[in-house]
Amino acid sequence: MTTALSILLVQGILGACDTLWYHELMQRLPARPTGRLELRLHAARDFAYAVLFGSLAWVTWNGAWAWLVALLLVVEIAITLWDFVEEDMRRPLPPGESVMHTIMAIVYGAFLANFLPQLFLWSQRPTGFASAYYGWLSWLMSLMAHGVFGSSVRDLAASVGRRDK
Repeated sequence: MTTALSILLVQGILGACDTLWYHELMQRLPARPTGRLELRLHAARDFAYAVLFGSLAWVTWNGAWAWLVALLLVVEIAITLWDFVEEDMRRPLPPGESVMHTIMAIVYGAFLANFLPQLFLWSQRPTGFASAYYGWLSWLMSLMAHGVFGSSVRDLAASVGRRDK
C-alpha cells in the first residue's frame, strides 16, 4: 500500500503543479468569463482526490465500502476524460499542459496498478473501516487532501456567475 500511496502523492504533486502553473498563472482559468463547466469538472475531480488522499492515509475501506472507493475511481476517470474534451473545446492548451496531462495519466495508471489489488483484498473483508497508518506518508497525504479540497472550493466558487459559450 505504501507504493500505491507514494504514487498517488506524486500524482497530487503533479496535479498541484498543473493547477498552479497552467490553470492559475498561464491560462488564468478562474478569471475567464467562460469556463464554468471546466471549473466545475475540476472542482468535482479535486473533491474526489480530497476523499482519496484524506481517507486512504488513515483507514482501509473494507467489504462493501471498497466498492464505493472503486466507484469513486471510475467517476474520477470519467470526469478526467470529460475534462480533456471540455478543455480542447474551450481553450487552446499550451503544449506543456498537454504533456503534463499525459504524464499524470501514466502516473494514475501506475497508481491503479498498485492500488486495485489492495482494494480487491479489502473487498473480501467484513464491511467496515479499519485504522491504517503509513508514518510520514499519512501526514503528507492529509496535507495534500487539505490543499486539493481548497482547490475544489476555489474552482467551484470561481464557476459561479460564469457561462460557457
